[in-house]
Formats: sequence, C-alpha cells, structure tokens
Amino acid sequence: MKADAEAGHDHVREPGGTARLASDLRLAVGRMTRRLRQAHAVGDVTLSGVSVLARLAADGPGSPGSLAELERVRPQAMASTLAALGQRGLVGRAPDTADGRRIIVAITEEGRAVLAERRSESVHRLSAVLDEFTERERETLASALPLLDRLAERL
Repeated sequence: MKADAEAGHDHVREPGGTARLASDLRLAVGRMTRRLRQAHAVGDVTLSGVSVLARLAADGPGSPGSLAELERVRPQAMASTLAALGQRGLVGRAPDTADGRRIIVAITEEGRAVLAERRSESVHRLSAVLDEFTERERETLASALPLLDRLAERL
C-alpha cells in the first residue's frame, strides 16, 4: 500500500503529471459518488437535491438565482431541482419581505429529516469502509480534506 501511495506522489513530478493527477482524481471522486448514489433507493432525492438541501440547512434561505449561482448550475436546472423538492415538501417558498417580486426558498422540517437520513446512510457506508483502512491511511485522507474542499470551491 505504501508503494502505491508513493507511486501516486511520483507521477505529480513527471511531465504531464498534473494532468494525470487531475484525471486520477476525477475518476476516484466519480467512482465514489456513483457508488454512494447507487446505495440509495430509486426515487430518492437526487444528489443535486441533497446539495441544495444541505446548502439551505447550512446557509439559511435563499433565492433560486443565488442558489443556482452557488451551486454553479443554470437557473433552469435549479428551478427543476427546487420544483422536485417542493413537490415532496422538502422546501418551502415565500415572497422576499424586502422585495415582494422575489421568492425565497427555505428548507422544511421534512427536508431536514430527509437530509439527516441521507447523510446518515452515506456516513454509515463510508465509516464501515474507512474502518478497514489503517489509522495512518485515515489520517492521510483527513489531511487531504481541506485541499479537496479548496479544489471543489475553485472548480
């Protein structure tokens, strides 16, 4: 395992190594996302829906336009996501008190419950697999989290 980790560091220094790292990261993150997504029941909240619920839970209510910008999706895609969440009662809409022409979206208690359940399932799956890793491997993953967060924010 150590040799694999060291080999991963070596290709960063090779010509074109950054591109190879980018490709390897894309594949690994994509594989993890697909496998976590496959673990959820058909008809469950989509990943984009979960992301919006998580943002609303963390940041508070927002306009569809600001949510689209923060999630880096087109306003039409956000409208579709919000409509699906609204039909399930996971978000509510209300006129903006400062500007009645604008709509503000907020997560509902049912939305918070779905988000907590979804997180719990994913966290449980990840925890079970991480328990198979050595303490050093888990520390390595933990130390990479700030970099992965920064990478996600800059994309």
